[in-house]
Amino acid sequence: MKSRSQRTLKKEVAFSGVGIHTGKEVSIRFCPASADSGIVFQRIDLPGKPTIPAAIEYVQDTSRSTKIGVGSASVQTVEHVLAAIYAYQIDNLCIQIDEGEPPVGDGSSAPFVKLIEESGIEEQDASKVIHPLKEPLYYSHGQTHLVALPSDEYRISYTLHYPNTPVIRSQYLSLVVNEETFKDEIAPCRTFALYEEITALMERGLIRGGSLENAVVIKDDVVFSKEGLRFPDEMVRHKILDLIGDLALVGFPFLAHVIAIRSGHRPNVELGKEFMKHFSSY
Repeated sequence: MKSRSQRTLKKEVAFSGVGIHTGKEVSIRFCPASADSGIVFQRIDLPGKPTIPAAIEYVQDTSRSTKIGVGSASVQTVEHVLAAIYAYQIDNLCIQIDEGEPPVGDGSSAPFVKLIEESGIEEQDASKVIHPLKEPLYYSHGQTHLVALPSDEYRISYTLHYPNTPVIRSQYLSLVVNEETFKDEIAPCRTFALYEEITALMERGLIRGGSLENAVVIKDDVVFSKEGLRFPDEMVRHKILDLIGDLALVGFPFLAHVIAIRSGHRPNVELGKEFMKHFSSY
């Protein structure tokens, strides 16, 4: 199997803002961590400052975002943070947070890429095995399908299908996941919602911090956004961002070609569980 040096950040960096679902002001701090520490969130606002490993077995909820927790301590909407950390091959990091949800920034992973690049990356005196997928894996439910195939690179091919929404219709993108492609092609892409979904989300107590400052709203053939679309297919690119972040919960680097059709947080996590079963067998 291939391996590389483990990586952390060179110095602490921080960012503040509002949580998209909680609507609460929150600060997040990336703190370098020693080799073999892994990625953990730390709720510094709670008694005892409990830590939550960024691992698939700690997923508590996947409705509209991915939430991880240990007991009553939890952090929701972790996927935008974890996507940037995984794409930049950060293995060890303590993510301190003083609320239950990271700041949404502009609704993309760009703020977290900026933090990583502001800090710089430090290679550590320990190795990290890169696990190759050895056989096909899949998860399928209704019109949602996910397949992972053996590959010598980490590639995601995603098909988004909204047949009743003219501005989206079908969008497809396939790319290799690395620092460069993530920064340029995926990280800037913002979360989005259909106009018709907004009332239901608000009734569920979600998107309290949502606005056109941090999300794209779509109605028929109209896009509501502070600046218009950043890419003509920004929506499928954001879905790839979410998939990278959710699969980061596998907890280690892997090589596979992931093919996704109409996937979301719950199916992403279910495929992640299949990865864990597969990799634990060898």
